[in-house]
Amino acid sequence: MAEMVTIREEHLVASIADALQYISYYHPMDYIRALAAAWEREENPASKDAMAQVLANSRMCAEGHRPICQDTGIVNVFLKWGQNCRLESERSLQEVVDEGVRRAYLNPENKLRASIVADPAFTRRNTRDNTPCTLSVEMVPGSTVSVDVAAKGGGSENKTKFKMMNPSDNLVDWVLEMIPQMGAGWCPPGQIGIGIGGTAEKAVALAKEALMDEIDMHMLKERGPQTDIEKLRVELYDRINALGIGAQGLGGLTTVLDVKIRDWPCHAAGKPVALIPNCSATRHAHFVLDGSGPSFLETPKLDEWPDVTWAPDKGARRVNLDTLTPEEVRSWNQGDRLLLSGHMLTGRDAAHKRIEDMLARGEALPVDFRGRAIYYVGPVDPVVGEVVGPAGPTTATRMDKFTEMMLGLGLQVMIGKAERGQGAVKEIARHQVAYLMAVGGAAYLVARAIREAKVLAFEDLGMEAIYEFAVEDMPVTVAVDSRGNNVHELAPREWRARIAEAQPA
Repeated sequence: MAEMVTIREEHLVASIADALQYISYYHPMDYIRALAAAWEREENPASKDAMAQVLANSRMCAEGHRPICQDTGIVNVFLKWGQNCRLESERSLQEVVDEGVRRAYLNPENKLRASIVADPAFTRRNTRDNTPCTLSVEMVPGSTVSVDVAAKGGGSENKTKFKMMNPSDNLVDWVLEMIPQMGAGWCPPGQIGIGIGGTAEKAVALAKEALMDEIDMHMLKERGPQTDIEKLRVELYDRINALGIGAQGLGGLTTVLDVKIRDWPCHAAGKPVALIPNCSATRHAHFVLDGSGPSFLETPKLDEWPDVTWAPDKGARRVNLDTLTPEEVRSWNQGDRLLLSGHMLTGRDAAHKRIEDMLARGEALPVDFRGRAIYYVGPVDPVVGEVVGPAGPTTATRMDKFTEMMLGLGLQVMIGKAERGQGAVKEIARHQVAYLMAVGGAAYLVARAIREAKVLAFEDLGMEAIYEFAVEDMPVTVAVDSRGNNVHELAPREWRARIAEAQPA
């Protein structure tokens, strides 16, 4: 029998902390290469610009060691524990791994946003250090511990789909039905992970693990699929991209960079299927412990990033938020590019709920929203020299239920990520205001436009407090104009038709 290998607690903690810091500012290079190739072939200027922002942001984060996205994710750790290994610790494995998470997220040189809330059904209290993580452990033969670490953004995680299919149900039809329902809140282009079989929880775990497989669709299409699973991957990749959803839902040739599938035997009476997207802030890494010490990931070379730069569109309209009038808002059309300067408020889920509760109690609000713009954001804490940390937009549909209330308070402009629901679009048209979209996955780049930041209200909510930002040339696109014209409906429809016309007969 092989000699037992001792894995010291500190080695596992240090390795997990290092990996989480690493993936907060380094994209996996397979993702960067695939996104750069998609940027090269993209024909829609709006989607091409969005991808350029993500690529430019990625390089900035790699250089500055700051988070790719303000949502620094819920941590998923997959351990394959060699059966000849023992953990030298008085604490449980969950506690040891969580200590690595805690150390990473509280690192003073690059503090990461704490997004995890306890008591999820009721008080939803922030744990302040992003613990606990979601831990999966599999005992395997061998004398090493293999670790996959991922930080999964809420925008993409919230788009998870699952169905207990009948054995004869068509999986492709279901996926093509689900993708448009997911909208753009998962920040495409990214990957789709699909788990087939097992039980309900096994299918979802398979889909999550599939997202950490290397992007190889280009190679697969060049050599041709050789198995049924590979044929299914190629079919789904082609047919999803033919939907024309495009980067950030702005319409275009690329919605997914790859489709990954894992399967497992299941009961004869069913076919569990799970679908999980990975966003443009794809973050995962792999390391192995063998008892000799901690494992630290190798720093990638900056010259591996594509030479893609981003600058504001010369044709973009400059907007002064401090002098904005209803007439100017009504002059905007869906798809227009704007550069915002002046002062805006921030607020997201918790702030909106507190406003609703205060109004119900007849209490005066601490902020006047009349004529103002609000940005749906929960920024990362700043480090030395920063006004604010990475501050990209959060998914706007979560604020749809509050739209009528906020517009009734006199709000003039809303800024967020991805599409709005039909109810919110109707309210936007009724009040003749506008919804603007910033690029998800470009949080550090967006934060460069923020010149001042101060908390105005609800400081106890942390990153969900109401701030006032002073911005200069913040890039946005008019997603819903004052007449209710919606770029997230119109642009994909146009590109779906273009792609269909270009297909050989």
